[in-house]
Amino acid sequence: MSLLDRFSLGEGFKKYFEIAPAFDTDRRNDVFGIRHEVYCEELGFEPVRPDRMETDEYDRHSLHCLMRTVNTPQTLVGCNRLVMTRPEEPDYPLPFERTCAATLDRSIIDPARQPRGAIAEVSRLAVRAHYRRRRGETKAAVALSDEDFGTSNQPRFPYIPIGLYLAVVAMAKREGVETLFVLTEPRLADHFAKLGVKITQIGGPVEHRGIRIPSMMDVNAIIKGLRFFVRPIWRVIEAQVDEGYRNPGRPRF
Repeated sequence: MSLLDRFSLGEGFKKYFEIAPAFDTDRRNDVFGIRHEVYCEELGFEPVRPDRMETDEYDRHSLHCLMRTVNTPQTLVGCNRLVMTRPEEPDYPLPFERTCAATLDRSIIDPARQPRGAIAEVSRLAVRAHYRRRRGETKAAVALSDEDFGTSNQPRFPYIPIGLYLAVVAMAKREGVETLFVLTEPRLADHFAKLGVKITQIGGPVEHRGIRIPSMMDVNAIIKGLRFFVRPIWRVIEAQVDEGYRNPGRPRF
């Protein structure tokens, strides 16, 4: 990526990828299929299923997002989901509230005491193997490293993982979610800082498909704090998510 391209990340993203909220059955099945391919067949995190669809109890109260290539025919790249709280059962825990129950520092934030409609969790990010080519990425569903950002002389940008994260931020904004929780690799905060995104650790590490750190992000602060070179790709992804919301198939919980 040239220095000029770095300042045209929106055009660069549109050249190769697109984001689509997975509100209809076909797109959700694409999401579940990617998850099965990555989590079950490649990484062995979950058991292989006869229908080749990886789903769990949280999908019923989640919004899903899909990334595809723009070439013809289109190719599925990756997916993620925004796990919402349950209006009919607001005290039902989000996934991380169970996984990190013993390690959360509730003096920083106690999720159980937050307005439940204003919180959500980023979960099940997955990128297909063809797009995880770097050495060492075969054991991770999605990865981000210093190499992805290149150097001052040879800048690069990790379109796929950052695109998936920005997509879920755009969906959270649409849903009125104020605080996002995520289980992250320990160094994710350093990588996000390069983009102007503050991610705050809220507890000790846990073993969950590797060492993970419970963290939180403020949705409005993310959007306001994005560095100037990231804003073009944010605007593109936000517009694509907004277009998906005009689809009448958007679920209502």
